[in-house]
Formats: sequence, C-alpha cells, structure tokens
Amino acid sequence: MTRLRPKACFIDNKYCPGCGHGIVNRLIAEVLEESGRDGDALAAIAVGCSSLMPDTFGIDCVQAQHGRAAAVATGMKRCRPDKVVFAYQGDGDALAIGFSETFYAAIRNEPITVIFVNNGNFGMTGGQMAPTTLEGQRTTTSPKGRDIRTTGEPMNIIELMMPLHVAYLARGTVTSNAEILKLKQYIRTAFEAQEKGIGYSFVEVLTPCPTNWGMEPLQALEHIQNAVIPVYPLGEFKKWGEQDG
Repeated sequence: MTRLRPKACFIDNKYCPGCGHGIVNRLIAEVLEESGRDGDALAAIAVGCSSLMPDTFGIDCVQAQHGRAAAVATGMKRCRPDKVVFAYQGDGDALAIGFSETFYAAIRNEPITVIFVNNGNFGMTGGQMAPTTLEGQRTTTSPKGRDIRTTGEPMNIIELMMPLHVAYLARGTVTSNAEILKLKQYIRTAFEAQEKGIGYSFVEVLTPCPTNWGMEPLQALEHIQNAVIPVYPLGEFKKWGEQDG
C-alpha cells in the first residue's frame, strides 16, 4: 500500500538519521491535513533542531528568538484568532532559555498548542546539558554525568503545569508503531482543545538523539524505553475539566 505524503509536508526532512523530529513533523502534518486545517495553520519555530521544520512544512512559520516561540505564538493567535497556531520547540529552547515564556503562556491559558520535543540535550548546538538531561547522563557540559547535587533534578514540565488551569497535557514517544499512533492522537486532541477555544495545550514527545547520545538509532530507542520513560512517564495527564473538578 502506498502512503501519500501529507500536503503540509512537502519535502524530506533534514534531521540526523534516527532523530525523532522527522516523525513528529510528519504526525503534525497528518493531523493538520486530516482536520482540513493544513492550509490554515501558523507555526512559531524555535532555535535549535526545531528550526529545520520550516524546510519540511508548507505552512506559514515565524522564526522566533531563542526560547521565545510560545510568546511569538501568543502574539500570532491574538492577532489571528481564526488560525490554528502552534509552537514547535526543543527542551533546551523551551525549558532553559525560554522557560519563562513557556510557563507564563500556560499560566495565562493562552489558546495555543505547544509541541515540545524532549531529547535530553541541546541537540543542534553541540549536545550540552539541558533541564531534561537525566541524572548521570553525559553531555558536552556534563562529561562525567549530570550531578543533580549541583544542577538540580531533571525538569518534569508537565508535573509543573498540572496545577494550572490549562486545557490539555500529554506525553508520548516514537519508540514503536503503537506509541507513534498514540502520539498522533495526543497531537490531534491538543489541536482540538485549541479549536474549541478551551485554552492551552501541550504535548511533550520523548525522542532519540543518536548523534549526541553516541548511540545507534535502535539503541537510542531502547534507551528511551529503559531509562527515559521511567523518569518521564507517558500518557494523558490533563484533559479539559477532568482534573480541575
């Protein structure tokens, strides 16, 4: 069976072999096309590996300053409330440089969608330690492994957002076909929350970074399963009204 390329995704991605960004890009494109909004979407793109997304997508994108994609998406949505607006960011961008912008958009329950790719490091700029880097994980700035006694524990952003009055929080991964299908549904539900005017939606994606992890692609997927998911559990954590009472 031939699977046609989504209209919103018009050329091959430019990510490293085994990187999860390409899968996430494809899922976003499929969801937008299947909902009929592929020609009516706007994206705020972060600095880092996520900045390669406009080379893949045939939608209008704004390149935000490092860490500011959620703020840019907020401005876009307020100016064009009729559009489907999303921010696409990595963990170093959204939680280190842009933590304030990311978190305050959630506090305000801005009606935008954030797709957050967590690969545990600053992927494009050299593999430095990020807020999501696991304890003991080696990076270019933690060559002996992350020491949480001096850097604090890995940041679980969904856990931090749970007390807020946001519309939707979910975390998925790309480690298997089954998980990819679940992730696609999470992305679809996140956009539905925005379309219904309920508020802020956030989907975290645990993805491999074989280049900076120093692993083969399949080994990187196993690492997510064995080491990353125990720290960052998968699932839907908040869906409008269900946890707020």
